[in-house]
Amino acid sequence: MEFERRDAPYLAPAAQVSSIMQHVLLALIPAALAHVWYFGPGLIINLIVAAAFCVAGEAAMQWARGRDPLIALSDFSVLVTAALLAFALPSLTPWWVTGTGALFGVVVAKHLYGGIGYNIFNPAMAGYVVILVAFPMHLNLWVAPRMGDIDYQYLTLFETIGYTLTGNLPDTLTFDALSRATPLDAMKSGLNSARTVAEVQLLPIMGDFGGRGWEWIGNFIAMGGFWLMIKKVIRWQIPVGVAVGLLVPASIMYLIGPDTNPGPGFHMFAGNALLCAFFIATDPVSAATSTKGRIIYGVGIGFLIFAIRTWGSYADGVAFAVLIMNMAVPAIDYLTQPRIVGHSEERGT
Repeated sequence: MEFERRDAPYLAPAAQVSSIMQHVLLALIPAALAHVWYFGPGLIINLIVAAAFCVAGEAAMQWARGRDPLIALSDFSVLVTAALLAFALPSLTPWWVTGTGALFGVVVAKHLYGGIGYNIFNPAMAGYVVILVAFPMHLNLWVAPRMGDIDYQYLTLFETIGYTLTGNLPDTLTFDALSRATPLDAMKSGLNSARTVAEVQLLPIMGDFGGRGWEWIGNFIAMGGFWLMIKKVIRWQIPVGVAVGLLVPASIMYLIGPDTNPGPGFHMFAGNALLCAFFIATDPVSAATSTKGRIIYGVGIGFLIFAIRTWGSYADGVAFAVLIMNMAVPAIDYLTQPRIVGHSEERGT
């Protein structure tokens, strides 16, 4: 009689990185389609440009380190970085702006720290902050959503490609005819001009909670995020933590001063808070890993988003909030690591 021998490890292997990243990309498709419908084909063009630079940067760094680039590219992690960066940028963004952020995110924020599994900062958010510092003007070229009662100047696919390649609009169009303030920018500038929240919300770009068009994109992002949780690609602690950290102070401030503080629904649906909660903050490399740590990490990001939006200089503080909490991850994980069975609660015994 023969007995089957099983050697360690006895647990089933975890999901491969490529499978996780493919699920993330699939979950973003509905939101991407909604984005294209409301804001034109610029997202797809930005995604293609970002993907090209991310892949080129990944391949170059792998080659420089004496590794096979195809092995690294097959995990699809650089495509997720490209997708998140594309979502964060306006539909009209020149290729050199997108390429700068993509290269910085992959080469500096990822590989100079050791590559996947070693980077302490989220590459997409690091690339976005570089764009914010180096090319602030280009982050203001948001077009109005495609809504029937909003003055909207439509750009064709070829006109959008032409602007991406050259940075120039057709002779018959100007930036003033195309660009619109985002809901977050409109709210911040309106409050700074002594207008009330109710007055700002009368603007055509405002919707039921956040911005028109933005709300539907947020809904599809949330649907994709819930699907990732059902598939156990991400865990609930970080999305819930981000929501709590953002909505609780927003609710308190709204109850104290509804004329000068937008409601919690506006904070959740007006910017990239939902994208952050489900897709950015849940990055398995740069996020906290312990159960308690993930909650603290998420709450910290949510509160920093609210603080930057309310008292800071930037209308949306997602990127800065994520990068600040990335720096806190080692301390969070150390202080919240689970107690080893058989050891006392006192650390080190």
